[in-house]
Amino acid sequence: MKIIQSTEFDSYWKNVTGHEEDEKTEAAVREIIAAVRAEGDAAVRKYAALFDKSSPQRPEVPLSEAKRALDELRANDPELTGALELAADHIKRFSIKQKEQFADFEYEMEKGLFTGQRVIPVEKAAIYVPAGRFPLFSSVLMGLIPAFCAGVEEALLASPPLEDGLPDRKILAAAAIAAGSAGVSVNAGENAHNGRLRLFAIGGAQAIAALALGTELVPKADIIAGPGNKYVAAAKRLLFGEVGIDFVAGPTDVLVIADGSAEQAANLAAADMLAQAEHDPDARARALVPDRVFAEQIEEALERRLASLSTAATARASLDNGGIIIVYQSREEAIRIANIIAPEHLELQISGAAEWIPGLKNYGSLFTGALSAEVLGDYSAGLNHTLPTSGSARFSGGLSVRHFLKTLTTLRCVPGPGFEQARQAAECIAMAEGLAGHAQSAAARSYAL
Repeated sequence: MKIIQSTEFDSYWKNVTGHEEDEKTEAAVREIIAAVRAEGDAAVRKYAALFDKSSPQRPEVPLSEAKRALDELRANDPELTGALELAADHIKRFSIKQKEQFADFEYEMEKGLFTGQRVIPVEKAAIYVPAGRFPLFSSVLMGLIPAFCAGVEEALLASPPLEDGLPDRKILAAAAIAAGSAGVSVNAGENAHNGRLRLFAIGGAQAIAALALGTELVPKADIIAGPGNKYVAAAKRLLFGEVGIDFVAGPTDVLVIADGSAEQAANLAAADMLAQAEHDPDARARALVPDRVFAEQIEEALERRLASLSTAATARASLDNGGIIIVYQSREEAIRIANIIAPEHLELQISGAAEWIPGLKNYGSLFTGALSAEVLGDYSAGLNHTLPTSGSARFSGGLSVRHFLKTLTTLRCVPGPGFEQARQAAECIAMAEGLAGHAQSAAARSYAL
């Protein structure tokens, strides 16, 4: 963990690179994509045998397995079941509210010239959920529920197979909870799926390739969303254009702006930094504070918490690799630095936070006040935890209903002066660009008046 002055930040940041795919990773993923394109399911099985814990002959998982997994979870861990159901309800309500912001309209621009839009869901949305060191069953809720709320015709959930040839049991249970929250039944009877949800035990870059390209056993998706390792991220990036994606995600990160005004301020900042650092040695936990004394208090709190943290080895590696506390001299300077970092998660544990917010432009999600721990956004508050990383919050927001919606523009013309003005303007511009066919197409409508 480093402590630096804000005057040192610019030179420090020049040496901090964003998430970049190394050549070896990209070459491996290109090979996988080419194999799936040429060989389909056979290639998926081949790479599953190499990289996953099993390689099922048929990747599709009956919905009855999800129902069985949920029944097991209810019996064995009712507290977790209740927590996931609460989270699902919050995610659903937030997603519905988001969807209300996207509306169809038709607007009469001029007499005879009607412009508009239709907002409709994509047909097939795929959600990828990793199952490495920490099976992210909460990501099932974050992906499936917004897709269902958007109204997609069919949602495809893919997650790597374990030794039994099935995805993690909690991932399956979460799929059943997500489906239930959207009124989608997992009682599929003898069928593997119900037409709105299909489950697949496939993982890694081969899963992304299968979902993007389609195989005999895996349908072709219109968009793929969800987190994953560097191979998954590379596959999404390389296949973008053949399939839609949410974004290319890198290691998780947090920036905590704290001024010591909250009770147990250093302890809270340290707790939230470690909540990110424990994800991965490449995760980045950072803080902005007004003085070095408080920075050292956070550093001491980090050491105290690390002493009893079960994931301390990973968290310490993360802090050693890129953890930093920056001492700022003014609010304006702190805001400038925060906007340059463009964190995935931005926490404001400061007094007068409302005065800071207008200047803060680049973040995935904002958490205001000492009670607003980022972990609530990760799990239960209703926000989506699939967010832009590696500075991409400069130009992108997090996963939401909008990723599963298409905004289609419309034009309807009837005789009128507004139509004739637009027709003449189109003819004029087309002629100026040298596109005679365009001009003639516009001119052919001159009789309409």
